[in-house]
Amino acid sequence: MNLSFIIPNYNGEAILKKNLPKVLDAVKEYKKGSVEIIIPNDPSTDNSKKVIKDFIESITEKHIVGKTIENINKKEAGFSKNVNRGVGIATGDILILLNSDVAPHKGFLEPLLKHFEEGIVFGVGCMDESIENGETVLRGRGVGKWRRGFLIHNKGENDKNNTLWVSCGSGAFRKSIWDKLGGLDPLFNPFYWEDIDISYRALKAGYSLIFEPESRVRHEHETGAIKTKFKANQIKKIVYRNQFTFVWKNITEQKLLLSHILWLPYHCVKAVSHKDWNFFSGLFEALTRYSQIQISRNKVKKIFIRKDSDILKKVNI
Repeated sequence: MNLSFIIPNYNGEAILKKNLPKVLDAVKEYKKGSVEIIIPNDPSTDNSKKVIKDFIESITEKHIVGKTIENINKKEAGFSKNVNRGVGIATGDILILLNSDVAPHKGFLEPLLKHFEEGIVFGVGCMDESIENGETVLRGRGVGKWRRGFLIHNKGENDKNNTLWVSCGSGAFRKSIWDKLGGLDPLFNPFYWEDIDISYRALKAGYSLIFEPESRVRHEHETGAIKTKFKANQIKKIVYRNQFTFVWKNITEQKLLLSHILWLPYHCVKAVSHKDWNFFSGLFEALTRYSQIQISRNKVKKIFIRKDSDILKKVNI
């Protein structure tokens, strides 16, 4: 299998210098096909462009090539669009998506790739050694349930292989299925929920997702672009907006949609009582995009073959 690593960047000069050599070290041992390391670069204002150029020129292995694609239009920036640009020039059978603040361990590829021998597998997630407040938290498997009109997702126990989603910051995806699904949806720009969205679409289209605990990466969230470039209120508003977007786009069972509507007054009252004005900002912004969400919904409904309730039963454990 030929592999395409996609490492989206925005103002990540320091972490690129730190982590790109670790990515290269981890892929040098792969001899079962060619490898390309693609670094799509959003309009960075730091020295990222030179760091990427120097890294690509430093690659000497014959079976590994480096690529980049520059975006100079701020209106076209954001995680989903940046990843999609990288995938657009990828030639590999398997896409391996890593955030710029992620460093893979040596040996992480073999346990990850073995699952793609089954053609129904769309994505395989890694075990994240997530650095949070100075401590290492093991993440990677996601579970979810329908509660009070929303899909609520949580960290799952790492002793099972089923998962609700595969992270687009530390996961592998079959490119042929990625293309059928249409890639990441820019409606979720600039960040959050986009990987849950594409994973859920894959599950509803009949494909499978796997969590592989033997494939390990180190993820230093605090150094990433989101935490360093966005204020807490901005992040919270975007999370709310994308939570609404996910439901309006992907949920098709009438009983779940009805519960979403009936529980909305409760959530509004709760937000007022907690002075959580970001909830209303997120809701309002989602409403301004409603027509776009419906266009996206009509496209994805065509490939859905599974019920929401069937999927939720399997990932609520």
